[in-house]
Amino acid sequence: MRSVLTALRLNLDGAVAAAETQRHKHKVLVNAVRYAVEQRSQARSLLRAVSYVGGYRRARGRRLVGLFAGMYYAGLRPAEAVGVSLPNCVLPAEGWGQVTVHRTLPQAGKRWTDSKRAHDERGLKSRPADDTRPVPLPPELVALWRESIDTFGTADDGRLFFNERGGIVGSSTYDRVWHEARELGLPAYLVCSPLAARPYDLRHSALSTWLNAGVDPTEAAERAGNSVEVLMTRYAKCLYGRQAVANQRIEALLNEYQ
Repeated sequence: MRSVLTALRLNLDGAVAAAETQRHKHKVLVNAVRYAVEQRSQARSLLRAVSYVGGYRRARGRRLVGLFAGMYYAGLRPAEAVGVSLPNCVLPAEGWGQVTVHRTLPQAGKRWTDSKRAHDERGLKSRPADDTRPVPLPPELVALWRESIDTFGTADDGRLFFNERGGIVGSSTYDRVWHEARELGLPAYLVCSPLAARPYDLRHSALSTWLNAGVDPTEAAERAGNSVEVLMTRYAKCLYGRQAVANQRIEALLNEYQ
């Protein structure tokens, strides 16, 4: 960090920057670091808190750590994460993995499904029924999923996440676990706040993190299964401080042209 701060004092030509320029760069850096620390620490604290929900033997929470981690690290929708199965995963011992998402398992209620089961099996949102979406998995998520498989195995149909009877995890089940985890993992003043109020907010956090990291919006949209228009309309507000970064990149490119 000291070397970064020293570098921020200089212009591209090595000359010392004006005081106002230094203050502006310092402000952008501080906000970026604070955001990164806040996002990573809160997400990890909540995932850790999930593992403490319920008794150790029933493992109500431990069974679902990987489910919530899939929403945060891979940007999966809850109904997509519930349906992840081992045959569609590449989970190497080291490095990045991948899951090919091809279905959702939303909970609709027995009265509203053709199968008379609580969950419907559907294709991906806003896509043809037989379409698929490859999603890269960060090493930390790969490790969590491998640990879950080693500990609990898989359901009969290969699903990574299931209830004690091997059934599909219902939305009411993971909602309840999530709210209990928030009470365990967040300070009291944040429990009453809208921070990470729903499991779906983990997906929002994932997409915001990708954009703040400088991931191309087209790539982020493909991973998330959204259009670029929807992605930027919904998440553009998260790009705090990105104008200064964009200006620097544009200026650097223009200097190369000269």
